[in-house]
Amino acid sequence: MNGFRRWFGVVQSWQVTLAVALLALGFLIAAQLAAERPRVRYTTQERSPLVEAALELQADQERLKERILELRDTIRAAEEQGQGSAALVRQLNDDIDLARLAAGLVPLTGSGFVLRLEDSDHPVPPGGNAAEYLVSARDVRAIVEELWLAGAEAVAVSGERVTSTTAIVEIGGSILVNSAYLAPPYAITVIGPGDLYDRLAQSLVWQDFLATRSAAFGIRVFIATPSEVDVPAFAGTVTLRYARPLPSPATGGGGG
Repeated sequence: MNGFRRWFGVVQSWQVTLAVALLALGFLIAAQLAAERPRVRYTTQERSPLVEAALELQADQERLKERILELRDTIRAAEEQGQGSAALVRQLNDDIDLARLAAGLVPLTGSGFVLRLEDSDHPVPPGGNAAEYLVSARDVRAIVEELWLAGAEAVAVSGERVTSTTAIVEIGGSILVNSAYLAPPYAITVIGPGDLYDRLAQSLVWQDFLATRSAAFGIRVFIATPSEVDVPAFAGTVTLRYARPLPSPATGGGGG
């Protein structure tokens, strides 16, 4: 009887231990399942918005790539247009430089010579005209005109650049060139081709000047031929008060 009791007690103790172990195992399994359910629910709920956000970012990236390509094309077109504009600006600057040269607004250096005209040192005979023994504006003007006709590219009279608007006028005992009063002797500086003086020598006006004004009245003429001569720029105004440009037929304007 006592042995049965001991066996029954051992069985009860083993059942209690097993029950406690099973209860603890069940509790752990339940806790783990409870922890897994929120994770699965979180992943399921958040995955769709993340995928949508990734797709939107990818679409934005594609749009930005297309915009970059458009901007590159715009930049390339602007650069090509800029090259054309730069060429146009260079052409306009070249035209302006040529216009300045033609207007005498640029100092020049080149081959040429200098004519020096001095009043006569001959005594004026009785009844003679003293003015005939002096270098006149008519003398200077005639020589300058012949130089242009001979092919001169730039001319100055005693440092005054001769342009298309220059007047050479007699004022008392001096000559007015541009707005400067010049006194004798007068130095005519000219730039032109190497045979410029030979061309001038063939001019009938120059030959007459040497025969009459120089030989008959003693007007002295000296010629200097340095390796290079300098002609200054025109220092006056180029503003025209009464003239205006004539419209070109090429632009559709009618000429008057």
